[in-house]
Amino acid sequence: MMTILVVGAPAAEASRYAQAHPSVEVLAASGNDEALEKLARNRRIDAVLLLPGSEAGELAAELAEEDPSAPPLFAPASVGAIPGVRALAAEDPERLLELVVQALDSA
Repeated sequence: MMTILVVGAPAAEASRYAQAHPSVEVLAASGNDEALEKLARNRRIDAVLLLPGSEAGELAAELAEEDPSAPPLFAPASVGAIPGVRALAAEDPERLLELVVQALDSA
């Protein structure tokens, strides 16, 4: 089982991906505070996907400062370059999740 935390307004759309892929659990957070809370309570999160509408740069910086061993961070390339965040060439939440799963599988 792979667990991915999706942060941002369209996070609910990503849950459709999990329905089609039973080996992936998708947790949703609407903003940074909720994401930090879920990361603190759930150490089995394998990756974090930062969607447009999230404060991706702020969350990435805060995680780097508070928890250097935090799971890898991913975001669509359209949010711009953010230190410590891997850019993905997609916009659709389901496709972004697919790319995150591929990246984790190949690691």
